[in-house]
Amino acid sequence: MSDTSPADLLAEARAGSRAALARLITYVEHGGDRHRTTVALAYASPVPYVVGITGPPGAGKSTLTNALVTRALEAGTFEGAHPFSKVAVLAIDPTSPFTGGAVLGDRVRMQSHSLDERVYIRSMATRGQLGGLSQAVPDAIRVLGAAGFELVCVETVGVGQMEVEIASAADTTLVVSIPGAGDAMQASKAGLLEIADVFVINKADRPDAHHVRRDLEAMLDFVETSGWRPPIIETVALEARGVAELWTSIALHRRYLEESGQLTTQRELRAQVELERVMTSLLLERLRGRATGDDFAAAVTRIVAGDIDPYRAAESLLP
Repeated sequence: MSDTSPADLLAEARAGSRAALARLITYVEHGGDRHRTTVALAYASPVPYVVGITGPPGAGKSTLTNALVTRALEAGTFEGAHPFSKVAVLAIDPTSPFTGGAVLGDRVRMQSHSLDERVYIRSMATRGQLGGLSQAVPDAIRVLGAAGFELVCVETVGVGQMEVEIASAADTTLVVSIPGAGDAMQASKAGLLEIADVFVINKADRPDAHHVRRDLEAMLDFVETSGWRPPIIETVALEARGVAELWTSIALHRRYLEESGQLTTQRELRAQVELERVMTSLLLERLRGRATGDDFAAAVTRIVAGDIDPYRAAESLLP
């Protein structure tokens, strides 16, 4: 399979080959010509609906994601017309300091779906991205859509204030909190309050769950909302309690986005963010190619000597 073209791999992935799909996403992660060919093929295909799951560590996001996948397969599409034929999960894990790859902790909690041919689970490394998402994630979402996946759940690594970038990749963003950890205040500080489309209080069987609801309700009263006020859903993911109500809230949010035109607007903004990200990446590649040789070495020497600051040095090197 090592010599198989991205077009052939995509055809195999559409036919159900997980190995071919894994290879395509690996191309996306590693960059280069195969990455660009893969992305060009993927962007000609339908866009899957993306649900982002974010929140602080220990909130039970992986268990909740697992329960949501089960519900999606049982309840069917948001319109209820037919069951989801394929559901994918991208678990955005911390980057291994040894291999540069993802630490596969979250996948352990999704083993109930590991043998289900309708479900594809992939761990992806953050690769140092402060927003919690690597540049490869939006492209991987499009590859999954091209392979026939209608729903993609993106679960972020869980690093508090660095997770808000999920809103730029998801159609519906779930912000998960748990009782007894000060998560409501954490959500406010992290900016997660502004990106939430649905709030989830997981582990709601704990006695102080009502305090989290009270705090979230109070904070929502101070936020101006136009057309959609994020609902607060209580769940116990380990027992699948509240997951049906959560699924209904996601469906209602999708309907709101479609009827208000916000889905198109959000995806246009997403395309703008992705284009800017790619432009920045390509520009950096080209600048690194130019920033070599005697002129670059001389500028470094002058900076160390205090003869020039990095900004003036950069301007002198740029075309």
